[in-house]
Amino acid sequence: VQLQASGGGLVQAGGSLRLSCAASARLFSRYAVGWFRQAPGKEREFVAAASGIGGNLVYADSVKGRFTISRDNAKYTVHLQMNSLKPEDTAVYYCALDRSGWGSSVRTRYEFWGQGTQVTVSS
Repeated sequence: VQLQASGGGLVQAGGSLRLSCAASARLFSRYAVGWFRQAPGKEREFVAAASGIGGNLVYADSVKGRFTISRDNAKYTVHLQMNSLKPEDTAVYYCALDRSGWGSSVRTRYEFWGQGTQVTVSS
């Protein structure tokens, strides 16, 4: 399984970005997909997840109401729409896949990871 994240960039505070993650997984629709982020000097943290079972969506408190995760199973793709961006959202964003399908905020549940895409929010 390979994951390719894209869509990062430099944006001013209050702006928006849309990240995408393309997966090469035949059973993609059954798998949970998550987004995590890692800022310099900090641990990788959970951002959002979409389960493959039941269509449940989970968000970190820090992004609720601003970020939206969605998936296009026909295109093996998941998106993260990020609105009202803040400087503290600056990080490398990673997409990850969990074959259990449940969707989780726990990093170790995810077996496959993309290479990351840089998001920088200027104040």
